[in-house]
Amino acid sequence: MTTPSAPEPVLAGIDSLVGSSAELVHRVTVRDAATNWGNDLPVLATPVLLWLSEIAAMKVVETAVPEGDMTVGLAHDSAHLAPTPVGDDVTVRATLTRADDRKLTFDVEARDSHGSVLRGHHTRALIDRARFTDRLSRRTA
Repeated sequence: MTTPSAPEPVLAGIDSLVGSSAELVHRVTVRDAATNWGNDLPVLATPVLLWLSEIAAMKVVETAVPEGDMTVGLAHDSAHLAPTPVGDDVTVRATLTRADDRKLTFDVEARDSHGSVLRGHHTRALIDRARFTDRLSRRTA
């Protein structure tokens, strides 16, 4: 008699990425400026910087997300430390620090040509894409 093996945990592939990082470099343009968010200064807007940290986090796990799943942002706990002027490059780095019960936690940081501009944490959830889109369609009907 054979004993059925336990199903492989959903996060098994992602667990192996704990400690892994991804980085992206972004040139700040007028479209990214705080002037588009109700501020009068031509600097990188905080919402754009947070979005860049989400993209970096998604890059860390993109190859390990199971077919039919996706990640979505849950939380940010980050400090925007300094302004980045339009025209400067910002380098954003995310490091997966924990994968637990479909919740992924990342350390995030960003630097521009003058130094550190963001430091904090970002949390994402691994979810079933079909269930999410079904729930979305019910909310938009």
